[in-house]
Amino acid sequence: MLDIIVIGGGPAGLAAAIHARQCGMTVRVYEPKTAPIDKACGEGLMPPALVALKAMGVEQPKGVSFKGIRYIDGPEQAEGHFSDGPGLGVRRTELHRVLSNRVQELEIEVVAESVDHWDQDNDGVTVNGCRARWLIAADGLHSRIREELGVSRPARFPARLGIRRHYAVAPWSPCVEVHWSPNAEAYVTPVGDEQVGVAILYQREAPPPTDGDPWERWISAFPDLAKRLENPIAGTRGAGPFEQRVHSPVVGRVLLVGDAAGYLDPLTGEGIRLGFDTAAAAIVCIQNGTPSRYATEYRRVTRRYWILTAGLLLIRRHRFVQRRLVSILKQWPKIFRWVLDALNHSGSSATLNT
Repeated sequence: MLDIIVIGGGPAGLAAAIHARQCGMTVRVYEPKTAPIDKACGEGLMPPALVALKAMGVEQPKGVSFKGIRYIDGPEQAEGHFSDGPGLGVRRTELHRVLSNRVQELEIEVVAESVDHWDQDNDGVTVNGCRARWLIAADGLHSRIREELGVSRPARFPARLGIRRHYAVAPWSPCVEVHWSPNAEAYVTPVGDEQVGVAILYQREAPPPTDGDPWERWISAFPDLAKRLENPIAGTRGAGPFEQRVHSPVVGRVLLVGDAAGYLDPLTGEGIRLGFDTAAAAIVCIQNGTPSRYATEYRRVTRRYWILTAGLLLIRRHRFVQRRLVSILKQWPKIFRWVLDALNHSGSSATLNT
């Protein structure tokens, strides 16, 4: 019998497998897609995510450093820098490549097949006929495992969607830029010497500024930004609705990690970090013989993310307040720094006894 089976070979699932193997556990990953896997993503790794990669023994991916976040709302701009060093703009495929390399180094088995059947009992779990003591479900935002466990809760905010495209243009800012419009935000992340990624988040029910395909409709909400974006790289990806809530991230011998365990919105750029931290926390609880404690650990490592993201979403719904947000952050840079530090210091401090 294996110690752990992981369903889902994205960043959170691979992180769980790596941590488990570093603890000496036997582990198998089920992922039908061929690496490297791409996905609609803001592609900005905040400083804690880079620390997490190092702890897993993962080589630093190729990318472009950025020193903070710049909010732009018309003529108003506010810029805040990280206290703990720069973040890194990284193509999602590059991140998956370095994680996959580490999985291979640790001789973790990855089975290229979909999960047709799984169940659990008092002694373990069975996945496609294979037995293990524990199951880590890392099957993404719209997790099938989460739905079959019956732990999903209703969303509280209006549904939000996202689309992403890359452009062959040199990065022009040392920061990730966040451009605001009444019904959408555009995130510009440097991911290469001659490439930026642009992700647009918007409310599903909001009226688009113009007609056309989704990208052309929403990029028109940012005319100054659109003027900079030439030479689009083929391929636009979408994601959402984002908000997913759960009653509990652990049910019996199944532990949910990453987006499968719950998510609110990409506004703060913390998705990858949350995946890494929840994966580490789940493995710590299993290793320590206290898997039921994972629900408490999950809340601990994600609490500030949920609070700060919910606050930004509430601001987003009130244009009167939103119009003044960038001005306030510009006039009070210490507030901006506090918000960035709060997010960057909200990760897991769990220790793996390797």
